[in-house]
Amino acid sequence: MINNSFVNSEKYLKDAETIIPLGAQTFSKSKTQFPLGVSPFFAEYAKGAYLYDVDGNEFIDFINALAAITLGYQDSDVLNSVKEQLEKGTLFSLSARLEYEVAEKICDMVPCAEMVRFGKNGTDVTSAAIRLARAYTGKERVAVCGYHGWQDWYIGSTARNLGVPKAVKDLTHAFKYNDLSSLEALFESCPDQIAAVIMEPVNIAEPEPGFLEGVQALSKKYGAVFIFDEMVTGFRFSNGGAQEYFGVTPDLACFGKGIANGYPLSAVVGKKEIMTVMEDIFFSGTFGGETLSLAAANAVLGKLKSKPVIAHLWELGKQLKHGVNESATAHGYADIFNVSGCDVWTFFNIKDTSFATVYDLKTLLLQEMVKQGILNLGVHNLSYAHTSEHIQVLINAYSHFFETVKIAEKNGIQSVLNCDVLEPLFKVR
Repeated sequence: MINNSFVNSEKYLKDAETIIPLGAQTFSKSKTQFPLGVSPFFAEYAKGAYLYDVDGNEFIDFINALAAITLGYQDSDVLNSVKEQLEKGTLFSLSARLEYEVAEKICDMVPCAEMVRFGKNGTDVTSAAIRLARAYTGKERVAVCGYHGWQDWYIGSTARNLGVPKAVKDLTHAFKYNDLSSLEALFESCPDQIAAVIMEPVNIAEPEPGFLEGVQALSKKYGAVFIFDEMVTGFRFSNGGAQEYFGVTPDLACFGKGIANGYPLSAVVGKKEIMTVMEDIFFSGTFGGETLSLAAANAVLGKLKSKPVIAHLWELGKQLKHGVNESATAHGYADIFNVSGCDVWTFFNIKDTSFATVYDLKTLLLQEMVKQGILNLGVHNLSYAHTSEHIQVLINAYSHFFETVKIAEKNGIQSVLNCDVLEPLFKVR
């Protein structure tokens, strides 16, 4: 049920902004992503495929905590596992047995995983992987493709690089997805200096035949550690991640988000020869063995093995991609809007038009999705709790959006926008 009132959200945001920069702990949950006046900002409760905000609005959630929820909110198996562990304790003066048990499950499921170390956020483990690669190779430069967290070594290569020393920025080099020549050019311009190639195995575009294998071959040829950032693709594309799905095994891989269905846990895994260097570098944190998140992960990994979770996500994603693209074509907008990516993780793409910019249309999309009772940032993060009926509601919402775009095309974008246009945060893909 949507009452389209955000009075409480906006009050809490105003209060929060006095003590929290942007009023939120995460950029992607802040007013930089949700247009003020037509969006919720604070959640009260979530269950299954639904999120309820502080104003009593109910939404079908396709953001799913930035892809951290793969089974659905408050999955009963995860909840029971966490409750059971809560009675035993959350953190101890010694390591917990769960650390070994969850690591063993990961090694059993993920092709490259011979050893495992845990962190809490994705940035923890991508940064650990880079430190490992530098220590293992004795080199310093890094080639990147995708988004890899907020630490200096990566974020210095983006437009959000304020506060990063120039010396650090200069060590990171971006290459283009599906463009092997751009990576080889980096290797040739920095002979015997690149320690690691870290990349998202797939994102908005699917890998062209031979691309991932080509990156792997170039990494080996030039003596760089080949790293997959599987923060989203891990335990979503297949039980063994994108590396299993595409049949390309990296030297190291980084996992997070859905590994524990919303509990804070991440992991860097890989070949024993490289992972044993963990004993010599410094990667250690008080909460690395926190047991509630490990208990959640234990339940998640067990459910992935016993239930058709991944197959369900692929099936729903196929329905979504086909339905939205078909609707865009029917409305005469296939040249402006389309859904791309692999079915299990897709993206709604927008192009500039003669009557509106990408950001005008992105803002309108978010506004209209909320009106239809949907949380959607244009990236479709599906969960096991979603049903075919939920997907049809989303397809219908896109059809409504296309009808609204027709009005904007005729009368101007301001005739349909009830808020200010969002400004871009930064672009990494």
